[in-house]
Formats: sequence, C-alpha cells, structure tokens
Amino acid sequence: MSAFPPLTSLRSFEATARLGSVTLAAKELHVTHSAISQQIKVLEAIVGLTLFVREGRGLRISEDGRLYALQIRQALGDIADATRLIQAQPKRDELVVAVLPSFARSWLLPRLPDFQRRYPHISIRLQATLAITNLHQESVDVGIRMGKGDWEGVERKLLFHDEMVVVAAPHFNGGQLPRTPQQIVHSPIIYSNESWQPWCQAAGIEMSSERKGLCTNDSNLVLEAVRLGQGIALERRSLVHDAIVRGELVQLCDIRAPYAYPYWLVWPPRESSENKQRVFSEWLYGEVQYYMTQLASISDVR
Repeated sequence: MSAFPPLTSLRSFEATARLGSVTLAAKELHVTHSAISQQIKVLEAIVGLTLFVREGRGLRISEDGRLYALQIRQALGDIADATRLIQAQPKRDELVVAVLPSFARSWLLPRLPDFQRRYPHISIRLQATLAITNLHQESVDVGIRMGKGDWEGVERKLLFHDEMVVVAAPHFNGGQLPRTPQQIVHSPIIYSNESWQPWCQAAGIEMSSERKGLCTNDSNLVLEAVRLGQGIALERRSLVHDAIVRGELVQLCDIRAPYAYPYWLVWPPRESSENKQRVFSEWLYGEVQYYMTQLASISDVR
C-alpha cells in the first residue's frame, strides 16, 4: 500500500484538526459533513492510528493526531508555496520588472508606452517594491535598483547617476517662489529621508537640524504634497525632470548636489528569459541615453 494518503483525506484531516470541528471543516472545504467524516476514516485506516476520539456527538483530536496534524499542515503549506512559486514564473511573453515605486511612477511608467509599441508581443508586469527583491525566488526577469551595485547572484549594469534639486509647484506661496538658498531653507519644506546636507554644502549655507513640517518616507507622497503647493522639497532629478518639463513643478535654483546611489539594471542569469532581458535592456539604455541628452541640453542653456 502506498505511504502517501489521498490529498483529499489529508486536507480534510488538517482542516478538522485546525478548526476542531467536522462541520467547520466541511464548510471551509465546501463539502458535506459526511464527506469529511469518511475521509478521516480513510486516513485512519491508512496510518493505522486513531486520529480523533469520538465523544458523544463531537470529537477530540488524539495525541497521535495532534502531532500528525502539525506535520501535515507544514507539508500542505509547502505544497501551496511551491504552487504559488510556479504560478508566478514569468510567462514566455511576459516581462516581470522589479522597480522602486517612485522611479516606476515618475520615470519608467511614462516611457513604457514606447516599449509596448515596439514590442507588442511582450507584456510588462511591474512589481513595485521598496525591498531588495530576490530575483530568483520572486521569479523576476529584471530589476531596477539604487545602490552601490554590490548585490550577489545577479548580473548588473550601471544605468545613470542622479542628482538632488529643489522644486516647488508654480503656485506655491501665491507664485512668489523662493529663489536664493537662504529663502529656500526658510520656506515650508516637505521632508523625506533624503539629507539636505550635501545640497546645503553646495549652496554654502547651514540649515537647522530640527525638522519642522510634513515628513514622509515615500517620495511619491513628497511630490504630491509639493504639487498641491504645501511646501518645497529636495528630490532626485529623475523623479522631477518630466514634471518640470511639463510645467507642473519648478526648479527653484541651479544649485544641485550629487545623489549617493546610482541606478542599476540587474537581472538573474536565466536562459528562458535571455531574449526578453536583452530586448528590455537595449530599449532601456536607449531611453537613458535620450534622458541624459535632455539633461545635457538643459545644462547648456544655463
């Protein structure tokens, strides 16, 4: 006889052990009360042990049953995890991109329609997250990260270095925008996790270390507050460039500071994804090249 009991029996047993009731187990699994009871009897016959003690109209799990239930629960969990993992595998015609939410919203998303026009046979699935995603476990094709580029288990290529600039909405302060460094540091500021120290050093001024006003760890919220005219902010050029071009935001002065962490394209060595990775990489580098050319032309005008 096989040592592997029917999965239906195992699921019926685990649900009954966890819920303490055949009725509740039947409701969870969408079967009848008698079906659960029958599956438990089948399992007891296979293992040769009494898993539940019948007491009147109810039942109580035995010590053997309790220990067995713990192991079965873990095994069923492993099966569910394995199933989710295989379901999450990128499809042949789907490209899964792990990316920071702020960069996805402000830089990547506006440019993706061009990729979709060029490669209509490839669907894009953005996996926006602040965490350093394990590209192998999460079944991601490529990732766009900020950092030193010292991640293990992935191939990597530098995209570009960023810089910090101060921005405001055109209607901030009734349109009377601060322009000098002194005016800027004394204005209402929407703070993020970014330090103002490098910018202040470039401007040759000092700024109080005490933060007053709205503070958030989400760049998307920072930029939305700025758009609403609630204050000014120091943000990455990559997140505000398009909005400045559209006239939604204004760069308050020419002073800027280098950002400590560049952007990288990273990808797991995976034969099944090589073609998609190559196509996306070539397209992305074309977009970066055009973006850097735009920045250079702006600097020349200044």
